[in-house]
Amino acid sequence: MEIRNSTSPAKAPRNPWPSRSLLGHLRPARVPLAAIRFTHTFGLGGMAVVLILLLMASGALMIFAYDPAPERAYQSIEIMQRDLLFGRLLRGIHYWSANLLIIIAVLHLLRVFLTGAYVGRRRRNWLVGLGLLLAILLSAFTGYLLPWDQLSYWAITVSTSMLTYVPVIGEKLRYIVLGGDTVGPATAVVFYALHSTVMPVVLLLLLSWHIWYVRLAGGVVLPPTTKGDATRDGWVPFAPDLLQREIAVALIVIALVMILAMTFGAPHGEPANPGISPNPTKAPWYFLGIQELLLHFHPLFAAVVMPMLLATALIAVSWSNDESSGGRWFLTASGQRLATISSLAGLVVTPALILADEYLITAAGWLPGTAPVISHGVAPAVLTAAGLGLFYLALRRLYKPSRMETVQSFFVFFVAVLFVLTVTGIWFRGESMALVWPWQT
Repeated sequence: MEIRNSTSPAKAPRNPWPSRSLLGHLRPARVPLAAIRFTHTFGLGGMAVVLILLLMASGALMIFAYDPAPERAYQSIEIMQRDLLFGRLLRGIHYWSANLLIIIAVLHLLRVFLTGAYVGRRRRNWLVGLGLLLAILLSAFTGYLLPWDQLSYWAITVSTSMLTYVPVIGEKLRYIVLGGDTVGPATAVVFYALHSTVMPVVLLLLLSWHIWYVRLAGGVVLPPTTKGDATRDGWVPFAPDLLQREIAVALIVIALVMILAMTFGAPHGEPANPGISPNPTKAPWYFLGIQELLLHFHPLFAAVVMPMLLATALIAVSWSNDESSGGRWFLTASGQRLATISSLAGLVVTPALILADEYLITAAGWLPGTAPVISHGVAPAVLTAAGLGLFYLALRRLYKPSRMETVQSFFVFFVAVLFVLTVTGIWFRGESMALVWPWQT
């Protein structure tokens, strides 16, 4: 007779994941108790899955009422929200699920990185996760245009204009994305097809692949104190121990989306007018960090070089460390202290540099009289690299961090920088992209 006690240690079964049904393949029969503590993962992966399902369900229903033709797209949204039963609620669910999904996916990436779950046998899943995050952003981006109002039309116009800064192929790349020289009927068809057909398939495939790799790795990464016998705190059955937690988190996420959808709905401004651009004209909020960089660096550096360096670093980092410290938040006590220092540095230095570039540096740039790519690109990039080098030397001299702690410190620093750039673009940029207080916008 089996005694089910969630608190007493128990030896793991020889095969902890028996699979006699489809559900058995999806979820393990037993899990370590340490793996299901809420503070270990905060349920972020499960939240993302729930939001993806909400997006697909609400999007499938909206297809029946939406007309992708530019001359009818705006009106079809108006009719959906005004005349269809629960139409406004349905669109609000879709809108808030999409925005929350981006936030939750980024937080999930942070959790994975800060617990060291991106190296060793989990390296491939880190790469699949990066692809999944990119797919989420592309899905949101392709859906941003579909309301066909002023906000969406000009946000897509601004965002796709960044492609022209890619050397040699920039103009051609933008033409392919838009289906022409400007945002028009071909763009609506391309974005609608991608958003309603291609991206859902890509998301489901990558999500399935991501979950499968989690299973292959033996579940979520555990702290070193629970390795050894793998389960110092014992094993517990998936149902009810983990199942109840997952249902509770799912219900909380659904309730939050419903509250936001019923309270705020989804924005739908004036119809798109290609002849009159709003002031300011901003990209979608999740790309405003790049748009903010465009105000301080040459477009080649802000829209191409820096994003490519960031993407390369995120891919390469999984090959630079071992998994000996994985599973513990911030790796070590010293790693937590360094992460705190790095985040504070990013939160303080970035606004200071934005203010300096806005009010202290002349409009001629860093080096008046030189080519823009030098004065606004090479020069500030060299100074930024020098500053990062000094920051690295200071960390090495004062704290003597390990390699993983050093990588984590710089990762946290850049996350803080991107956060400040995005917040600045959302709330502190007014007419002509000048700095203003949020209540002045």
